[in-house]
Amino acid sequence: MTRFRIGTRKSTMALAQTEEIARRLQAAIPSLDIEIVKFETTGDSDQTSKLLTHGGKGGAFVAEIRRAMLDGKLHAAMHSLKDMPGNEETPGLVVAALLSRDPPGDVLVLRRGLSLDQFRNAGGRGFKIGTNAVRRAAYARRLFPHAELIHFRGAADTRIRKLDNGELQKLPNGGSVGPADALIMARSGLERVGLSDRASFDFPVAEMLPAVGQGIVAVECPVSDWETRRILATIDDAAARTCADAEREVLWVLNGHCNSPIAGFATIDGAQMTLTASVLDEDGGRFIEAQRSAPADRPRELGRAVGLELLANGAAELIERSRPR
Repeated sequence: MTRFRIGTRKSTMALAQTEEIARRLQAAIPSLDIEIVKFETTGDSDQTSKLLTHGGKGGAFVAEIRRAMLDGKLHAAMHSLKDMPGNEETPGLVVAALLSRDPPGDVLVLRRGLSLDQFRNAGGRGFKIGTNAVRRAAYARRLFPHAELIHFRGAADTRIRKLDNGELQKLPNGGSVGPADALIMARSGLERVGLSDRASFDFPVAEMLPAVGQGIVAVECPVSDWETRRILATIDDAAARTCADAEREVLWVLNGHCNSPIAGFATIDGAQMTLTASVLDEDGGRFIEAQRSAPADRPRELGRAVGLELLANGAAELIERSRPR
């Protein structure tokens, strides 16, 4: 029996995603002896700072696990694809498998005692919406211009606990905000931690475009480890990879950073693929969107065309404005 070590964060959702990888690998190759290796990353241990402090999502949640792979301590590692920088490659590593995509959209989660009708009738006025994602905040400012948007961090189950307990969110400057009345979260994340019943409203994709790669679990490994790549190829989902290639090409063309309010989502219908992407002003005041269709077997070309159209319409200015100084 072959020992196969997969690295992951310790959060409930990360473990659930890694266990799903293990299940699929075990079904494909029963002789594998899979060990899940848990890491406490800086992004998990520091629930106060903004992720930019740790180099964005990429630095906060994947740097330590990647080092362990490059040092030969792991065969592979689990990542949420949306947390992986799209405008740079990691030397020595490759995404060898993408799992079939979970529901890609975002949902509104309300604190106990607050109904969707109450929230809607008020148009968000008088309520605080918590999110750490610049993209979600930008869309929320368009959809709920009278609500107060507050910085809100933590794993999916942790955020809901804070919401229900009326806990304040500590800020990097020593202050605090909150408590939150509502959260905007990924539907896939809620389902992974068994809290899908807390979704009060699913935002239509046309209303709140998902983050690039949202809902896709990625498995990374050393680029020169051909045996591991062969093993992981048994669980690679062709449709998820095609959509991811198109969406992430947009990030590459835009040279976005972890603080960029960029969204992108691709769908496949037969032999055709449609890709929609957008760049938003942080305050939700300006909104640039592009959509194109092309043969599904040319995803990168489609992503490049959409990215270039966004640039032609002024996306670079919005991205530069949101770039950390």
